[in-house]
Amino acid sequence: MRLASYALHGRLSFGAVNGDAIVDLRPRLSRFHNLSEVFRAGALDQAKAASEGVRPDIKLDEVELLPPLSAPEKILCIGINYANRGADYNVTNNPKYPSMFYRAPNSLVGSGQHLVVPKISEQLDYEGEIAIVIGRDCKHVPKARALEVIAGITLCNEGTIRDWTRHGQFNVTQGKNFDASGAIGPWIVTGVDLSKPLHLVTRKNGEVIQDDTTANMIFSFADIIAYTTSFMTLKAGDVICTGTPVKKAKSDPPVWLKPGDTIEVECPEIGVLRNSVVAEA
Repeated sequence: MRLASYALHGRLSFGAVNGDAIVDLRPRLSRFHNLSEVFRAGALDQAKAASEGVRPDIKLDEVELLPPLSAPEKILCIGINYANRGADYNVTNNPKYPSMFYRAPNSLVGSGQHLVVPKISEQLDYEGEIAIVIGRDCKHVPKARALEVIAGITLCNEGTIRDWTRHGQFNVTQGKNFDASGAIGPWIVTGVDLSKPLHLVTRKNGEVIQDDTTANMIFSFADIIAYTTSFMTLKAGDVICTGTPVKKAKSDPPVWLKPGDTIEVECPEIGVLRNSVVAEA
């Protein structure tokens, strides 16, 4: 099942994507206002039942896709989580524990919406990632059971303002939270076999710039969940962005995203997250 949030003529709704069309679930699951509420209520089975055998209501190209979850309690991000990526930071050994940081919901736009180069910096960079969505409240989850708490997966361009990632002495929070600097979507896919590697590709203006699989992650989905729930409760609808692969080519000086560029993040099991870049108004 592919679950999306969208706007149509100013009306916000959510639905199940079926081919090139959407079954509008808002009137069929009237007690829920958004997908976040569906996840928190553990109502994915209700969403599936309401969408099966139903003629779609809207063509996909008629709507504006939004971030699938409007108000996750937490958007957690894992840093430097693919083999060899540590070389970008002069780190040669794999860490014992994951590096983690937060993102705010308004730092991420939906598929088809614009990424924004801010007035204060030109250094907007891309990071294609798989993001996992938690399906139930959980703590102290053993690694062997960790995949059971994942309700679905989506894509993220975990966009970064590079010269602001060390604006303070010890943190990356500022560079990771500029408004509309990243994207998430296009939808959440449930029922994916997460025991097998997922292939992740990022393209800039049609050129492949990242190409890897989750088999090369330092910390697997299960590792991340087991570690995170050792110190905090994950809630249904929480999102974890699981890290970005090494770039295929590096340039010196770096080439940043600029207005007019298009970035696509793709995984066959999910689809394509596509965004164009504009300058801040």
